[in-house]
This record gives sequence, C-alpha cells and structure tokens, in this order.
Amino acid sequence: MCGIYGTTLHYSEDQIKTKLQRTAFRGPDKMGWQFYSKEDQNVIFGHNRLSIIDLDPRSDQPFTYYDHIHIVFNGEIYNFKSIKKTLIQKGYEFHTTSDTEVMCAAYLEYGKNCVDHFNGMFAFVIYDEKKQQFFGARDRLGKKPFYYYHNGKDFEFASQISSIQLFNNQLTTSEKAIAYYMAWGTIPDPQTIFNEVQKLLPGHFFTLDLSTGSFKSECYWDIDYHGKHQYNGTYKEAKTELSNILKDAVSSRLFADVPVGVFLSGGVDSSLVAAMATQTTQEKIKTFSVKFNEKGFDESAYAQQVANHLQTDHHVIECNYEEGIDLIKNFYQFYDEPFSDSSAIPSMLLAKYTRKQVTVALSGDGGDESFIGYHRYNWIRKGSHIHRLPLAFRQLSAKILDLSPNYRHKVIAKALRFKGVDDAYLGAMTGVDLSWIKTNVDYKDVEELKYLFHRNKNLFERVSDFDIKTYLNWDINTKVDRATMAYSLEARAPLMDHRVVDFARSLPTSFKYHKGNQKRILKDILYESVPEHIFDRPKAGFTMPFSKWFKEDLKDFVLTELDDESLKSIPCIDVEEVKYRIKQHMDGSWDRYPLIWRLLVLKQWLNTNGKNISIK
Repeated sequence: MCGIYGTTLHYSEDQIKTKLQRTAFRGPDKMGWQFYSKEDQNVIFGHNRLSIIDLDPRSDQPFTYYDHIHIVFNGEIYNFKSIKKTLIQKGYEFHTTSDTEVMCAAYLEYGKNCVDHFNGMFAFVIYDEKKQQFFGARDRLGKKPFYYYHNGKDFEFASQISSIQLFNNQLTTSEKAIAYYMAWGTIPDPQTIFNEVQKLLPGHFFTLDLSTGSFKSECYWDIDYHGKHQYNGTYKEAKTELSNILKDAVSSRLFADVPVGVFLSGGVDSSLVAAMATQTTQEKIKTFSVKFNEKGFDESAYAQQVANHLQTDHHVIECNYEEGIDLIKNFYQFYDEPFSDSSAIPSMLLAKYTRKQVTVALSGDGGDESFIGYHRYNWIRKGSHIHRLPLAFRQLSAKILDLSPNYRHKVIAKALRFKGVDDAYLGAMTGVDLSWIKTNVDYKDVEELKYLFHRNKNLFERVSDFDIKTYLNWDINTKVDRATMAYSLEARAPLMDHRVVDFARSLPTSFKYHKGNQKRILKDILYESVPEHIFDRPKAGFTMPFSKWFKEDLKDFVLTELDDESLKSIPCIDVEEVKYRIKQHMDGSWDRYPLIWRLLVLKQWLNTNGKNISIK
C-alpha cells in the first residue's frame, strides 16, 4: 500500500505507478491507484493486491465504502466474520465477502476504537472525506510495516521505505540510524535509515487533519509490563485455556480463498502450529522445511519425523548453495534498510519454494519470546548466580579470562564486568564489545528499555517483555515480512495472536520456565499430539554457515567488498579496529561473521542508496 497527501507533493500518474511497481512483488494480482484531489488538496491512494480473501475484483483496493470512506490496507483481519455479523445487526450493508469492507464499516461504527475489535495483522489508512481526515493504524505486535514521511504540510506512507524514497529529494541518511544499526543489527522503531521518515509504532493509530496538517499518534495496546493481570488458575486449567486460544488462533489463520500451508522446522513452535492445523481442518496440511548440507545446520530430519507423525503433505526444500550466495550478494534489493539477521537468507529460500504451492503459510514465530524459549534465557539463570558475587571478584575473574586464547572466554570476561544481569543482557543483545563503533550516538537511547529495567516483574519476565518489544518487532517481523513478501507469500503467526501474548504475560513464570524446562506449557500441549522423544535434543537456530563461508568460499568476496577504501567509506566505524576483527575471523582466532555480515549489508545499501544522499 502507499498514499500521499500534500500541498507541495504533486506526483504524476506515471510516478505513482513507478512507486507501486517498486513493491509490486508484495501484491502481484492487481495494481490500483486513485486520485481524490480537490481544490488545494492532493490525495492519492495506491495499492498492490495479493488476493487472499474474496478474489473477486470487487474487493480490489483502493476500496470505497458509503461513497466517502476510502481505504488501503495491508494484512488480514482474522475475526472479520464475527465483526461483520455484529455490524449487520446494527444495520450495515455489505457487498463483498472481504475483511476490507468490514474494516470500513467498523470505522464508521466505532471510530478510532475500531482497532480494539480487530484481531489480525494490519497496516491501513482510511481517508474520511467528510471529516477531511486520515485515520490509520498498525497491528499490536508490528507484524505489518508502516513507514511515513511528514513535514507538517505533506504526508506520504507506504509498506516499504523504497516507495517513499522515489521522487523525494528531501531525504537525508541518518547517522543515528546507522549507529543504531551497528549495535542492534537492525534499525529500532520508530527510526528509519532516513531522518525524515519514521515507522508507526506497533499498537498505535494516528489521525492526520488534512485542513491543518496536524499529525497525532496514540497507543491503543501494549503488553502488560507492570504485571497487573496475573493468572490465578492451576497449571492444568492454564494449559486447557491456552490450548483453546491456540486452536482458535490457528483455525482462524487457516481461512483463505487460496492454498494455505505451514512452515515446519521440526522445533516446538512450528510443530505445535502444524499439529493444531491438522486438528482444525479436514484437509491434508502442506508443510515445508529447509534442508542444509552443512553439518550442524540441518534439522530437516526432525521436521520429517513430525510431518510423518501428523501425516502432512511434507516438502523439503534443499538450500541451494549458489542461490544462497546470490542472495547474499544482492541482499540490498530485498531489504530497503540495512538489516543484518543472516537467517533472512534461508527464510527467503524457504518462501521462494513454498510460494510455488501455496499463497499463505503459517509460522511458529513468537513462541520463544512469550514463553521463554531462547538459549539466552538459560544464561540469565546462570548469570543471576554469578552477578551475586562481589564486583571486585568478578573483575579479577574477567582479567584471568582475558588471558585465554578462547574468544568465548573473552566474551564471558566482558559480561562479568557489567553491573547487573539486566545490563549484561542488554550488552548481549547489542554486542558485548562495541569498541569498533566510532560515534557519539548512544545506541541504548531507546524507549523500549523501560520494559527491561523496571522492577515490577522478575528478570525472566522483564527480558521476555523486552524481547517482544524489540527483537520480535524490530528483527523477526522485519525478516519474515520482507522474506515472504519478496515472493508474494503471506506469512501468518498464530503464536503472535494478541490473545496468546496477553495470556502468556499473565502466567506465572514457572508455567513457562520450570527448572530449566523452557516453553514448558507449550511443550505439554504439543506432547498431547506429537511424541516427546522427537524433541529430545538441543534447540537449534535458523541460520546459514556464514562463519565457514566467509573464511572459505566467500573469502575473496569479503576481502574485496571490505577492503581499506570501502571501509573508509562506511560511517561510524573505527577502520583499524574493524580490519583487525576481519583478520581474526580469517585466521580462525575469533568468529566475527556477525560483524562482517553487518558491514557487508550496510556497504551494499550505501552503494545503492546512499551515493547521492547526505548523512546527517
């Protein structure tokens, strides 16, 4: 989706078409735009449609309801049928079977509170001609992206920043965003790579008064980080209640007028989604997994075991080395901003081949954050004991570990020097050693720190809240949205249903994490459908063998792309420190692949987008 309102922005029809063509892969089924200009106003809405519900052209966008309500919408409202039933009882008429029309009617009935009724993933803007107002919103967890440019007079929005970038010569590259990217590996909301463009925050809506140009954003949903709502039932009762919520979340996301499948990695979360999908539909579920040839990276056998047990129509996609390398070398074409999660590459390969058979795929995203599933949460338990020791003792231990040639010992040494476990966790998320970054920008200056450093909950819950608001939103959602939409595949995440997240936030920690048993309640629900022994193994990530490739097959590529001249062109880095770290990786003394990948991505972006844009 895209759109503009402006007194000075006057795009031609050809320019609007070019903007839409830039992201046509997000919606290849129908491209449409509409001018609503009158007198001194210049309103244009554009949309690339990926047809999922009501494939009839009557539901194409921009969509008009009752003559004066116009909408462009990216996403799905999973409970639109129940909302529609209520609105019909209130006298509203409908002429399509789409969720888009229901959103318009809900806006007329409930005003800005309509978002409270929507269960889904969405980014939308409504142009209300009578009120001369834009009203828009982004879903609670930030599944769908929303970028906007506003200078007080003109307003432009889009699903991807590259659409806004076209024909806008007012944009400057943000040095602050680059510094944030260096530390976080992505650019935190609401920042973007451009000073003049922002992201609408998840769980927020906005209004724009077209007569004054006044823009106002408000929060309509947030996680309960104060711990006000606590579940008082038994573990057995909680398991039953959560199971029912999950079944409904999965069932509602299986609804579509196009083929639907499930990403199946063989882990707990995706296996639970696949199991519930087979229980809530009579159709044979299609499941998809990726196979890697490198030892230690392939979990496709586990996915096959789950698929065999659930009797799904399973498809294994072999990760083609050449395709992977091609994506690495052309990564900037798919991600509009610097973004360095290396699992984006296998995610794109999975999406590319999944799209050949289905248009919608359910994923297991969100389970680790809400139910304390990451490896690093075990480090918190161990770190809590260590950080109870006197600081002087920890500093002495750190000095001893610094003498070790093992780089893991050196990392532990740096962690020991942090004041507390929460500080150490923040350091782990941004990189324990950031001495190679050369900037005056405080990379920790993000509002989301309030979810980590308050004292209303125990550390496990605070870290979980923090990850939902940061890692899940900034990283996972960005990765999955761009990777899947690059191939016109819609990804849906039942575990990110806000009812699941709200329920998880209310549960006692022991229901989720008990004596080292992570995601306890999810596992117990899963084991009712899939044998426990299949999951009796260490948790694995979803990544590629970059560490090995950068030292071997891609060594020449890395050294050419990051030679002296290239490094000097990258802002915010200490060139000599970076060169030393690259050397460490090549001689095998320290695994520096995250840093190398981060720099490669940024350099690609700067070469492609930043040549004629000043950095401020």
